[in-house]
This record gives sequence, structure tokens and C-alpha cells, in this order.
Amino acid sequence: MEHVDTSALAVALPTIAEHFNRSPIDMRVILTAYLLALAVTLPISGWMADRFGARTIFRLAVVLFIAGSIFCGFATSVTAIVIGRIVEGIGGAMMVPVGRLIILRALPKSELVNAFAWVTIPGLLGPIIGPILGGFITTYFDWHWVFWINVPFAVFSFILVTLYIPDSRPAERRGFDFLGFVTIGLGLALIVASSTALGSSALHETIILAMFFSGAALLALYAITSRNRANAVIDLKLFRIRSFSCAAIGGTLFRMGNGAVPFLLPTLLQLGLGMSAFKAGSISFSAAAGALAMKFVAPWLLRKLGYRTVLICNSVISAGLIASPAIFRDWTPVWFMVGCLLMSGFFRSVNFTASNTLSYADVDTARMSRATSVVAVIQQLAAGFGITVGALALHYTVGDTSNLSNPVSFAPAFLLIGCIAALAFIPYLFLERDAGHELSGHNSRK
Repeated sequence: MEHVDTSALAVALPTIAEHFNRSPIDMRVILTAYLLALAVTLPISGWMADRFGARTIFRLAVVLFIAGSIFCGFATSVTAIVIGRIVEGIGGAMMVPVGRLIILRALPKSELVNAFAWVTIPGLLGPIIGPILGGFITTYFDWHWVFWINVPFAVFSFILVTLYIPDSRPAERRGFDFLGFVTIGLGLALIVASSTALGSSALHETIILAMFFSGAALLALYAITSRNRANAVIDLKLFRIRSFSCAAIGGTLFRMGNGAVPFLLPTLLQLGLGMSAFKAGSISFSAAAGALAMKFVAPWLLRKLGYRTVLICNSVISAGLIASPAIFRDWTPVWFMVGCLLMSGFFRSVNFTASNTLSYADVDTARMSRATSVVAVIQQLAAGFGITVGALALHYTVGDTSNLSNPVSFAPAFLLIGCIAALAFIPYLFLERDAGHELSGHNSRK
């Protein structure tokens, strides 16, 4: 449901921008508003699952998500869409980490790689269905229906959660770190909001800088004051675990590069190459289709080569493929575009599966809920910054919105996000050779 919503909306953004007579670059606020709500709410998702039960919180998340979608469906302004997306984000903040927590508690570590590979399949079906469905609706109907298609998904999800998700919660409950939540939530909100405002005329640069540094100061304050709190909402002690910190830092860099793709690619195909929303969506889904093959390959690769080798090599390969749309032109064959996106989706998905599972390799069961919250916060912040970086690169490249009709204008943005993603290999160099061996079954001494 989440991935259909995001990928369908990404394809519809140029049409929504035209409807409200706004620049497509400014429409990134619709995507980042969702990520802003995620970033603020994610820190307490693990605590809420522990306190009220995983099934209860999951069902609440579905209800909030669909309420936000319905609000967006009735929206008559960009502001209304942003408000609806924030409500969606609050619901989404509870779904992803709570879903992972349920799996982490239910299975031994030796089965996590295969389990996460299976779990990604429904998530990958969303980006396959979403661009085609979003493009079809936008081209032949009305963009408001992009939000209405979430309703049947939500009803189906609610029924499945009620029937099959256990209402698991730990025997020992930790208190709620209210002060920590306010500090880190406000800090994250200020940083995400200031990064979103960059390159737009909404706020003066002085205000944007003040917001950014205020947010950074609040995060620094949290880092200092949370050391002695046993119930810290974000457990920074997890970063003392080498496998966790390497996966978190490397995954952040990689997701920053990848996070800009859902915004840049549909804009390039529709405005730069003059495709209809439906045709652009039909091509965009190729990346998700390629990612489906990952389920059968990722466990084997990790078992044969180990986490360290796979993550180092795959980060560089994936980064090159993330940047590949920089060479798309009017005369580029469609089969070549589809081939690049298929390969990109496959290698990116291998990276996601590897970094996601490695994050929990050496985390004890008692801290699993905290680890899922930390990982989810980092991932969503990285995706939000990725959209901002891509939009800023495009803004300073094109100068005038009319230049978006030239595909060459998009090349610097794609090259930049590719370079950022490539930097992920550096943290992975610090992994031990047998990192995650309990998960992958790899023996570095063979």
C-alpha cells in the first residue's frame, strides 16, 4: 500500500504541478512532507509496539494511512495535499518498523535473510503496480484517484492484520522517554523542513539556516543527554556495534542517492523526454520488476561471498546504474532504458536486503524494537535528503523551469546522486570479513 501510493504519486507529480500552476521542482514538498512525518513519528514506533501490542499499532497505522489518503483525494490545494501526506506519514511510521519487529521476534537469525527477501516481494510489487496505475489514472482519469486507490489496499490490510498478526509484546515494558522524543522529534523536523525549503522561495535563506542549525543543536543535545537514560527513545549505544554502525552509515549514503530516483526519473521521462504519464509509468516500473529477481539471488550471494564483499562491490555497481538515466535522450531506445532500470532495480534490491538484515546481526533480542526504530528513522531521513539533493541539483542546473524540456538538464542531478550512492562502499570497508555470518551462513575461512 505504501509503495503503490508513493510510486503512483511520483508519476502524477508533473500533472499535479500543472494543475496548480506550480513548478514540478516545488512539488517535492508533497513527497518530503510524508518523510517529515515519518522522521518525527518513527522514534516512538518501537515503544508503542512494546506498550500496546504489535497488532494494535499495526491496525492503527493502517487507519491513519487511509485517513490521510482520503483527505488527499478531496484536496483542492497543494497545502491540503501536504497535510494529508503528513497524516499518511504518521501511519506509515508505525507500519514499517512494527512489521520488521514482528518478523525479528518470530524467527531465528539464521532465517532472517531468506525471510526479509520474501518480505520485500509485496513491497516490490507496489513499485511495479504503482507507476503503471498512477500513469494510467493520471493520463486517462483524474490525479485525485491516485489517492483513492489506497482504500481497497487498506481494507484488505486491516483484515489480514487482524487475522494473522500476533499481538506480541515483551514481558518487560520500558517507560516512555517524553523529553527525548520532544528533543529528537523537533530536531529531526527542523532539519527535514529546512532541507525541503532549500532552493525555494517559501522562506528566506537566513531562516532556513537558522532552522537547520537549531535542529542540529537539538540532535546534539539529545545525543549528550540520552547517554544515561535506560529508556532513551533512540538508543545511540547501538552504534557501538560495528555491524550496525557500518550498515547504518553505508545504508544512509546509498539511500540518499537512491531516494532521489522516484522524483527525478518520472520528471525526466515526462518533461525531459515528452512521454505521457502512462508511458513514463510503464517504463519506471522496470526497476521494481528487476528487484523481484533479487529474492532468489541475494541469499545465495551472501552465503557464497559474505556481507562485506557483496556490499562493497554491489554499492559501486548499483551507483553506476542509479546514474544511468543521465545518458537518456530523445533518441535512446526504450529497450535500453528498460534494461538499465531492470538491472538497477536488481542490484539496488540486493543492497537493501543485505544492509537491512546486517543491521540486526549482532543486536540482542531485548533491543530489537529500538533497533528497528533507529534503522527506520535513518532510512527515511536518507530518502528525504536524497529527494532534496536531486531537486536542488535540478534547480541549479535548469535555472528556468522551461529548461526541463531538455533531457541534458537532468544529467548532473543523476550523476550527483550516483556519486553519493557510490560513497556507501567506504563504511562497508570497515566490516569484519565474517560480519553477519550467522545470518548468511558464509564461512570466510573456507
